[in-house]
Amino acid sequence: MFALVDCNNFYASCERVFNPSLQNKPVAILSNNDGCVISMSDEAKKLQLPFGAPIFKWEQFCKVNNITILSSNYPLYGDMSARVMTILRDFSPDIEVYSIDESFLEFKGFDNYNFTDYATKIRSRVLKWTGIPTCVGVAPTKALSKVANKIARSNLKQSKGICIIDSEEKRIKALKWTKIGNVWGVGDRIKKRLQAKGCVTAYDFTQLPSDWVLKNFSIVEWRLQKDLQGISKIPLEDAVSSKKMIATTRSFENTYANLADIKERISTFAASCAKKLREQKSSCHVITVFLRTNRFSKQQSYQKVDKTIILSCPTDSTLVIAKAAVTAAEMLFTKGVHYKKAGVIISGLVANNNYQLNLFSSENPKHKPLMSAIDHLNRKYKSDKIKLGNQDLQKTWKMRQERLSPKYTTNIKDILVVK
Repeated sequence: MFALVDCNNFYASCERVFNPSLQNKPVAILSNNDGCVISMSDEAKKLQLPFGAPIFKWEQFCKVNNITILSSNYPLYGDMSARVMTILRDFSPDIEVYSIDESFLEFKGFDNYNFTDYATKIRSRVLKWTGIPTCVGVAPTKALSKVANKIARSNLKQSKGICIIDSEEKRIKALKWTKIGNVWGVGDRIKKRLQAKGCVTAYDFTQLPSDWVLKNFSIVEWRLQKDLQGISKIPLEDAVSSKKMIATTRSFENTYANLADIKERISTFAASCAKKLREQKSSCHVITVFLRTNRFSKQQSYQKVDKTIILSCPTDSTLVIAKAAVTAAEMLFTKGVHYKKAGVIISGLVANNNYQLNLFSSENPKHKPLMSAIDHLNRKYKSDKIKLGNQDLQKTWKMRQERLSPKYTTNIKDILVVK
C-alpha cells in the first residue's frame, strides 16, 4: 500500500501557524517580486480569486474582500516542510519527498494495519507537532493514492481528510469520480488525445487496451494506466537524485540598460549554478544565457534573446562557467534596450567521476582545490562571502517582498516572544 500525504494550502497554513489571526480568513501568497498569486486559503478560493492573478490588477479586489496578501516567505516554508517530512519518516522508512508540501509513503509489511486509524494518526501528529493540516490518501499504488488524496481533500467535513482505497469497488468508484484532466501525470496535450478517444474519466482510461496505450503513447502512460488499474508499476524514487539541468533566473527590481549591470547579474547567476553543480558532484558541457525585457512595458516592444555556449570539456568551476556566461551576455546585449529579467541555465550534466576525457583540452587543475576551498569557507560562514571579482561584493540578491512575514523559525531576531 502507498499513502500520499499532502499539506493543505501549505504556504497559507505556514503563515497561520505563527499568525493565528489569519485562521478562517482569506489569505493569498504572492510569487517572486510580489508578482502574482501562487497559493491561497480555501476562503480566498471561495471568493474566486484566480491562481496566477497579477496582484497589480487584483489588489483592489483583495481590499474589498478583506483578503490578506503576503509575500512568499521561502525560508519559513522550507523549514516547516522539513519538519513535516521528518515526522512522516517515523511512519514509514520508505518515503519519497515529492514536493515541498507532499510525500509518498510505502507501507511494506503493514498487512494487518488498520489504515484508517494509521492515516488518522499521521494527520493528528503532523497537526499537533507543526500546526499544518494535511490530507492522506491510501491505496495499492502511487497513482491511486493521488486519486484518494484528491477525494479526501474535496470534502474535508465528510472525509475528515482521509480516503482509503482498499477494495475493487472503491477503486472503480474513485476512478469514475476523477476527470481525466485531473489524473496525476495527464497534461493538456495527453488529455486532449484521450478525450478524442472517448475518455472522460480516469476509469475510461483504464478500460483502453494496454497495447494501444503503449503503441500510441509511451511507457510512462502505460505504467500510469497499470497503476490506476491497481497494478503497481510506478515505484518510489530515490530521495536524492541528480538534476539533469540547473537554472538560476531572476526578474530585476528595476530594468537594466547598462552592460556592466547585466554582466554582474549574469556572473552572480552563473556562480549560483556552479555551486549547485558541485553540490551534486556533477560537471556541465552546455551554458545557456537569456535576457528578457518587460513584457508589460509600453515604452518598448517585448524582446527575448538567448545564447548557448558549448564547452570543450566538462567543468564545475565557477571561473569557467561565469566567464562563458558573461561572454554570452556580451553577445546578447543591445545598447538602449532595458532588460527586466535574465537567467543562466547549465545542461549536458555528467558525473564528476565518470565522463569522457578530451585529448586536446582539459580544465586548469588548480580550479578543483580552489572551488573546494571557496565552498568550504562559504559553508562555514553561512553565506557567499567569497565572490568573483566581477560580482558586486556589497550586493546581495533581494526580491521585492513588501508584504513579507517574519522568518519565525530561521532567524533568531524573528523568533516569537511569549509574554
